[in-house]
Amino acid sequence: MTATDFTAVRENTPIDRREFVSALIDRVPDALIVTGLGSASYDVFAHGERDGNFYLWGAMGGAVPVGLGLALAQPDKPVVVVTGDGEMLMGIGSLGSAAVRAPDNLTVVVLDNGHFGETGMQRSHSGLCTRLLDVAHGFGIRHCREVDSLGQVADVASNINARNGLSFVQVHIDTGEPPRALPPRDGVAVKNKFRTALGLTTF
Repeated sequence: MTATDFTAVRENTPIDRREFVSALIDRVPDALIVTGLGSASYDVFAHGERDGNFYLWGAMGGAVPVGLGLALAQPDKPVVVVTGDGEMLMGIGSLGSAAVRAPDNLTVVVLDNGHFGETGMQRSHSGLCTRLLDVAHGFGIRHCREVDSLGQVADVASNINARNGLSFVQVHIDTGEPPRALPPRDGVAVKNKFRTALGLTTF
């Protein structure tokens, strides 16, 4: 994508979220991955445990701030935030902070089914009238794209690996609920595993 790309693609039916996440992770082996609470964490963990996964269990709205700080601290590593539309809506202002700092190595991937999946599948703002892609672009994120096909995974991964600039990717997923795969709940252990993967001391 060029510096001014703003791509909206809605040609296919929504995709299976777990298939998309798995296909993406396969293509970004060096990426540090921060997950939002709920299904995003389940899907990333279901692909297989990685030392470079940092799971957020209950910090709703915190995924992008954590990913932004990580991207600034680790500029030589691609950083991917994988979260859902509800969690992103809770922390929507963090997109403005990300746009201001604009690290080349940060990609925000929002798995959007238009529902609050963790609280009973009520319709979310994005399932009613809010266009997250427009919101991200309005905050100043220049690389924005909408995805609803597994065939687009390779292009998304290519941009992540190349660290081509701060990116926002809205992935239109179906409302299916695959079996939950629960990552470790021990926050200290998750933190220490992640710090070890970065060659940092643990405490």
